[in-house]
Amino acid sequence: MGDLEIRRAVPEDVPAIVAMLADDPLGAQRESPDDLAPYLTALERLSGDPNQHVMVAVREGRVVGTLQLTVIPGLSRKGATRSLIEGVRVHGDERGSGLGTRLIEWAIDESRRQECQLVQLTSDVTRTDAHRFYERLGFTASHVGFKLAL
Repeated sequence: MGDLEIRRAVPEDVPAIVAMLADDPLGAQRESPDDLAPYLTALERLSGDPNQHVMVAVREGRVVGTLQLTVIPGLSRKGATRSLIEGVRVHGDERGSGLGTRLIEWAIDESRRQECQLVQLTSDVTRTDAHRFYERLGFTASHVGFKLAL
């Protein structure tokens, strides 16, 4: 994997993160790489919350992957803490390199470090390649998710 660093995202990383978020049919419909202001505001808010981890994978000074890990304290499951993985993206040049696996392994390791009892994620029903990827990493499609746009 070479000289890969996984670290917290900083404002200078936002253009690369947004470009990766927009680099697929779904993201192209909902992201706006030409208007970074809302993303910078969101990163500032997320950076102030100790339960939020917006991470980037950097190789040779270039952002090549990202994900967000949210740690959620709860009452169910005997007061279990869980984590939620979102926004997993790998730059097109890096797909198939094992980088996605490294990012998810980082998230699982951090979840264990934070004493989470469960790691969960959602994936759009159209992302069948992603579903196979997550299943290879041990995730099971155990629930049906629902969303309500506000």
